[in-house]
Amino acid sequence: MAIAFIFCLIFARFFYIQAVWGSELVYRATDQWNREIPVIAARGEITDRNGQLIAGNRTTYSVFVRPNAVTNAEYCATVMSGALEIDPTALLEKLSGGKVSEITVARQVEKEKIEKLASYNLAGVYYSRDNSRTYSYNDALCQVLGFTASDGTGLSGIEKYYENILSGENGEIAYTTDIVGVQTENSKIVYREATAGDGIRLTIDMDIQLSAEQAMRSVYQSSGAKRVSCIVLDPNDFGVLAMVNYPSYDLNSVPRDDPETLNVLSRNCLISDIYEPGSTFKVITSAANLEEYLRGNKGAYSPSYVFNGSRARTVDGTKIKCWSDHSNGKHSNQTLAEALNNSCNPCFTDIALSLGKYKFYDYLTAFGLGNVTGIDFNGEALGMLVPQSLVRDCDLARIGFGQTVAVSGLQLACATAAAVNGGSYYVPHFLKSIVSSDGKTVEEYKPVIKQQPVSEKASRLLAEMLEGVVKEGSGKKAYIEGYKVGGKTGTAQKYEDGHIASGKYVSSFVGFFPANNPQYLALIIVDEPVGTYYGSAVAAPVAKEIFGDIIKIKNIQPFE
Repeated sequence: MAIAFIFCLIFARFFYIQAVWGSELVYRATDQWNREIPVIAARGEITDRNGQLIAGNRTTYSVFVRPNAVTNAEYCATVMSGALEIDPTALLEKLSGGKVSEITVARQVEKEKIEKLASYNLAGVYYSRDNSRTYSYNDALCQVLGFTASDGTGLSGIEKYYENILSGENGEIAYTTDIVGVQTENSKIVYREATAGDGIRLTIDMDIQLSAEQAMRSVYQSSGAKRVSCIVLDPNDFGVLAMVNYPSYDLNSVPRDDPETLNVLSRNCLISDIYEPGSTFKVITSAANLEEYLRGNKGAYSPSYVFNGSRARTVDGTKIKCWSDHSNGKHSNQTLAEALNNSCNPCFTDIALSLGKYKFYDYLTAFGLGNVTGIDFNGEALGMLVPQSLVRDCDLARIGFGQTVAVSGLQLACATAAAVNGGSYYVPHFLKSIVSSDGKTVEEYKPVIKQQPVSEKASRLLAEMLEGVVKEGSGKKAYIEGYKVGGKTGTAQKYEDGHIASGKYVSSFVGFFPANNPQYLALIIVDEPVGTYYGSAVAAPVAKEIFGDIIKIKNIQPFE
């Protein structure tokens, strides 16, 4: 009986090994007698909307060593360290350790160095093609594109967000070895080809991008600012045509050995950071008022209504003043259009209070504030709105002219675009299409409308008023003869530790053209300019320069 029981146990064990464990054992045996060298897939190219190459590849090589197959470790370490410019002592320690079957010695090695190393015919040393990422425009668009790791994996920006599309599938070169990893004399080599990643075509227009880069570099130097940023948007679908954050860094020479500096320079502030917008926010307040007026809401003011010309309003015992002392008489007895021209704070305080927090917050939400836009980019900021339940009248009054609220540059650009494009708020995006390695379009991006915050009629009325701001008001330095340019200036004081930071401002301008049918919208942000700090003087001229370049690039004829 006992013998029969033992026999059954042995039989069960044999059955388990053969039927259940068999495939894994075969894999382990095969793995012991086979070695693979990876063949890195070509990463998909990134181009602009016109097909101009922005990010491509240069063929380089990886170097591997199988310590068990090395015949003279000291000689091998000396030769390799000389050819690859690495530490010979550390390499010799790895070669002599005997703890691993394979060592990756170097990646992204240039062909010349590989040819020099290969001439020594070192035993146990193997080579495989990989790719080095190259960027056609060095620092241009750097915070948007992001960069890759030494193994080609996307680490930030578009490179990271679209990693699954760009990466492709690696191949390998496999061959048989003996038990210690030395290639056998009649080894059969099996080659599995790598599959290149798909490319992506961005909404970016590099001609406009380079124009914006130059304009922002210039204002950075002339203003002495801490940082400058610019986004150019297509108001008809919210495709990003250009995005600049300066200072920047060279994508072909990423400062990887200085993580702190790299983190600062690689941060896409327009998407990931928030700021108090100041008077550019009056565009949103005006849009809400006009829409409510057209709907017949008695809490809204008509375009012909004449606001009280007093310099200040007292709300909840707090005096809220205009930036101007009203001594020139321009701020007295003004309509909404004139209040926009003069950027008169009390008028927008009146609007916010008259609409009330529930109605006004409905519009803030409809314009995407306090929430992500949904752009195809990691790390987007939410912005900051005082919770509706906690908003006091004095808070609401300040929100009306762009204080006590914080937005990202992208949020403000999108909200403004929706206010003037006929009332449609789209999901902003960088992707235009996905393209296969042989140049065929795999997928075309289709614009997505998120909401309709205002009607077309309200939008057209507002755009006309904002054209007046550039013609006759604070935005005059963005005016271009013969072209309908609309816009709004902004100058906001900065806060540190809950208090106003003396002498620190954010100067901005958001503009668009043609005002009667917007095709291009630009937001300019100049953070902490030295000396002159008004958005009308610092930021508006930059928009004029960029719009002027777009007119030349696209050969746009005058409208007037």
